[in-house]
Amino acid sequence: MTAPLHRIFDRPLDAPVPPGFDELILGMGCYWGVERLFWQLDGVYMTSVGFDGGHVDHPSYREVCGGGTGHAEVVRLVYDSSRISTEQLLRIFWENHNPTQGNRQGNDVGDQYRSVIMYTNDHQRALAEASKIDYDNRLAVEGFPKITTEIVPAGPYWLAEDDHQQYLDRYPDGYCGLRGTGVRASQTEGHEQS
Repeated sequence: MTAPLHRIFDRPLDAPVPPGFDELILGMGCYWGVERLFWQLDGVYMTSVGFDGGHVDHPSYREVCGGGTGHAEVVRLVYDSSRISTEQLLRIFWENHNPTQGNRQGNDVGDQYRSVIMYTNDHQRALAEASKIDYDNRLAVEGFPKITTEIVPAGPYWLAEDDHQQYLDRYPDGYCGLRGTGVRASQTEGHEQS
């Protein structure tokens, strides 16, 4: 059975990563607003919401929210790094949530809402670790506690149910808990090869 089409990109959600493109998985709390944030960016080819980092195969949203599966709510990004760099994506990641809150984002509490970067290659890992050190220093200057963001290899990624995909396109006034700290990340520009 073919996966449903992305409501913005009109491609199957399970379309393969095109040659030369990259994949990165990010957790920033409730995944609805995170997906909308990234589908709007030039150079992003595909977004989907799902679960990663847990120990149960094919978890449902209800199971993940119930705790005990170990999964985070995440957004899978497929992108053309000749048009948008991994560094640019990481800057957007840091600036659009609070990475110091542990297993929560604002009023959303639970390990599924943890801040996490799940890399798919060593270059992404190195960029993520360097950007974390830089942003942690920037936050410290402004009086924030240490960053709790995990940087881990991507594990099995499980698509969330169809009605969660592109949720804020379907329901534009739906819940979005994204809140940054107001602290700017490094403005390193340019494109790197992954």
